[in-house]
Amino acid sequence: MTKLLVVETSPRGDASVSRIMTKRFVADWRARHPGGTVVRRDLAETKLTFVTASWLEAYFTPPDQHTPAMSETLALSDELVAELLDADEIAIGTPVYNYNVPAALKAWIDHIVRKGLTLGMDGSGLLTDKKAAVLMASGGVYTEGSPIDDRDIATQYLRVILNAIGIDDITIVARGGARAVDLGEITMEAFVASLSDEIKSAAA
Repeated sequence: MTKLLVVETSPRGDASVSRIMTKRFVADWRARHPGGTVVRRDLAETKLTFVTASWLEAYFTPPDQHTPAMSETLALSDELVAELLDADEIAIGTPVYNYNVPAALKAWIDHIVRKGLTLGMDGSGLLTDKKAAVLMASGGVYTEGSPIDDRDIATQYLRVILNAIGIDDITIVARGGARAVDLGEITMEAFVASLSDEIKSAAA
């Protein structure tokens, strides 16, 4: 049975373009995998912690030498890594904030990039049997030829991170101009519908 891990980032609920894109992706994915399982990780509802000195101390201490406090410090990270390892596919739905991913998604990444679990001790990626899709909405337009295409940091960053943990099969559906939805220049339904073919292809 195929399992999809969906990582949601936006705090805007149904007003979030990236969440509606992700919702469409999941519907298409379920149609392709009627027996599949979808596991959701909503970072807007997860009390993510940032990397601290105590977290790093626990990270660099061999597991068999962990104190109870170290185990507790890494408990959330262990949970997030376990979700990722258990999935066959991953879908990340995210907006773009100041040219990059939101802090919550960066925090999630810091928790799941773990030596011995998602990274080999030599730094090679261990998740070579998985595939990923990124559903991204941004106010700015960063496609090739745009005056600000050199600021397309978010897609490059996620591709680098996913590659680093071993995922090479990556599909990115990224669309700029999402602010038009907030300004009422286009409906949410019309904006997402314009991406239907790309999203369906990514879900396949």
